[in-house]
Amino acid sequence: MRSLQTAATGMHAQERNVEVISHNIANMRTTGYKQIRAEFQDLLYQDLRRVGSSTSGDGTKVPTGLQIGYGVKTAATSRIMSQGSMQSTSKDYDVAIQGEGFLRITLPDGQTGYTRDGSLELDANGNLVTLDGYLVDPNITVPSNAKAFSISKEGVVEVTLDGQTAAQQLGQLQLARFVNKAGLSTIGDNLYLATPASGEAVVGNPGDDGFGSTLQRYLESSNVNAVSELSDLIAAQRAYEMNAKVISSSDEMMQTTSNILR
Repeated sequence: MRSLQTAATGMHAQERNVEVISHNIANMRTTGYKQIRAEFQDLLYQDLRRVGSSTSGDGTKVPTGLQIGYGVKTAATSRIMSQGSMQSTSKDYDVAIQGEGFLRITLPDGQTGYTRDGSLELDANGNLVTLDGYLVDPNITVPSNAKAFSISKEGVVEVTLDGQTAAQQLGQLQLARFVNKAGLSTIGDNLYLATPASGEAVVGNPGDDGFGSTLQRYLESSNVNAVSELSDLIAAQRAYEMNAKVISSSDEMMQTTSNILR
């Protein structure tokens, strides 16, 4: 029976849906994480009676036709890039992006990664790096005798050195934005890579037209909504159960037919 295979595709799709939801829930506390949503499409159809086909020599046409579908497939997982809430950390090197843009990160293989995670630290040489030790681009080095560190909303990095009262500028944080930021490729560690779907990065300073601002001593929380994820999880579970019920009912129908033929 076709219904067995059709219901099986529904169960498989809901299994993928639950996997996506569980990933969102697992990352509820991940800094800068962006929610993922599973997208579905119906499969091919068999035309048992094609719509618009002729039914007589007088030119009458079938108004609706008869099509039987073959189920559903998981077409994509789209990332929702909405703003997460801001959480105060009171840590000098933490920086959140309020609005559009990603920090640029130099990866070990020379590629440029992009992130919304502003949990920054200093390495042994005083360079501003991510939690994995990847350099922020452009590179900013903090002197060992710095006694005060600040990042303005425009991304200007300044320090005050021992024995001095006036702050001096060390560098400028820059942000990158994309025409289609949902088209970025996720590689883990809160990092993204540009793809042909995302387009080339447009680089600018925080506060420039189209770019967000930087907030020192803040981090951007995940944009996952726990209530929505739990309700989606329940709906996915019920859809899975209904597809399983279709398989059970089809099996009973086949068993009844088999008993008749004995």
